Amino acid sequence: MLIEWLQSHLLSLMVFLPTAGALFILLLPKNEAASIKATALGFTLFTLLTNIWAWWFFHGLADFELQETLTWIPAFNIYYRLGVDGVSFLLITLTNFLMPLVVLSSWREIRTKLKEYMFLMLILQTGMVGTFAALDLFLFYVFWEVMLIPMYFLIGVWGSGRKIMAAFKFILYTMIGSVLMLVAILYGYFKGGQSFNFVDWLTIPFGLKEQLWLFLAFGLAFAIKVPLFPFHTWLPDAHTEAPTAGSVILAGVLLKMGTYGFYRFAMPFFPEAVRYFSPYILTLAVVGIVYGSLVAMVQKDVKRLVAYSSVAHLGFVILGLFALNQKGVEGAVLQMINHGLSTGALFLLVGMIYERRHTRQISAYGGIAAKVPVYAFFFIFVTLSSIGLPGLNNFVGEFLVLLGAFETKGIFGIVAVLGVVLSAIYMLWMVERVFFGKLEHEENKKLQDLGLREVLILVPLCLAMIGIGVYPKPIMNKMHSSTEAFLKLTMRTDAKASAQLLTPSHQYMKNDARIIKN
Repeated sequence: MLIEWLQSHLLSLMVFLPTAGALFILLLPKNEAASIKATALGFTLFTLLTNIWAWWFFHGLADFELQETLTWIPAFNIYYRLGVDGVSFLLITLTNFLMPLVVLSSWREIRTKLKEYMFLMLILQTGMVGTFAALDLFLFYVFWEVMLIPMYFLIGVWGSGRKIMAAFKFILYTMIGSVLMLVAILYGYFKGGQSFNFVDWLTIPFGLKEQLWLFLAFGLAFAIKVPLFPFHTWLPDAHTEAPTAGSVILAGVLLKMGTYGFYRFAMPFFPEAVRYFSPYILTLAVVGIVYGSLVAMVQKDVKRLVAYSSVAHLGFVILGLFALNQKGVEGAVLQMINHGLSTGALFLLVGMIYERRHTRQISAYGGIAAKVPVYAFFFIFVTLSSIGLPGLNNFVGEFLVLLGAFETKGIFGIVAVLGVVLSAIYMLWMVERVFFGKLEHEENKKLQDLGLREVLILVPLCLAMIGIGVYPKPIMNKMHSSTEAFLKLTMRTDAKASAQLLTPSHQYMKNDARIIKN
């Protein structure tokens, strides 16, 4: 009985196990640092094991799977409604895969307010997983807001340098987008018969003007989170000033909330607006690719360089989504995963060297490969992954996105290829200046190479990069039916057409209120 109950509530377990860990940490004394760390690591690993268990029950169908529905606030027709398709399940898996590594990376870096830090990390995990799993728009908005507060404090309390300014910019930008999205959600709620159900929204007969305005409201919230050029100016400061774990989570997961928001909500709900705005958004995507690459090239701070590279990499994701074809969308989804692995690993590596030298200036290094060969190996390996070396993960995603872009309109593909070239230039130039040449600085002669804990953090990430690069089929199979369903909904012409596209799982969601009452 217990096993059956657990199997039917796997998503809830993944959402709330971290919260249980956070509450347990509150019971521990502040001076029990070892117990606090072990508890945080244990609950993130337990959540990952639950995710692995869920992998065997997830088939990659067009329907939503692992569904759970409970009445929450019946007076306003609000439900606790969870479910995943291939895309959201992969993003949840990425989140749960990164979290134990992030906790391990904080083992030595965080020395003050450790209890509060680990509490916020686990609450943040609940917000992230819940955002990907929610199929009720009110519930989605709650989880979306839950993510903001922990990240605000992670940057503002445990960050460095201009951390207060960076935290304020982060919360200001994202809250502006969130408020506009809330207004759009409330408008749709009353327009669609007072329902927050994802499936009900697919059949609301929004007029063209309504779609345009609502898409802008949703789209601005998601564009800021991506961030899509020119809404990116909060990102470099947040990345640079955040602690290592904050940067990894920000790059690995939180930025994907924006691209996921476009995929799950803005594009299927407002297909006419997508067709109207797609040329403009594609233009912003390729501008962001080139702009992010050019600005990264002139950075003197290695962490800021990696931050600007995210603007370019996420431009590829938006390019693939709005190419509106199977190759582009699947490439975009794969790039969400790839960026989380490669850029997350780069931020971890930057944090490891910062612990030793307490500087991120490229000019402070040079020739350190001779002193830290293991560190140099991992950094160069991840760099090659980031620039799309064939055989590693980013190559597959970027190749599919470029195919999709050329299929839509060649000029977008041509400009995006320029971004690939620029990425190789600025990343390899950075590697040359940091690791090769003469070992001139006296401080670098005393550098210690990676320890066992740090190697254990990096090895799973590198294995994942190789696995996706060599054999992406298992991941592609999980997302294929979901991306097909997404394209059908996004390319439909009216609300009646969407009713014909609903899967059996969608029909279940429409009738779940009746099922609960019975």
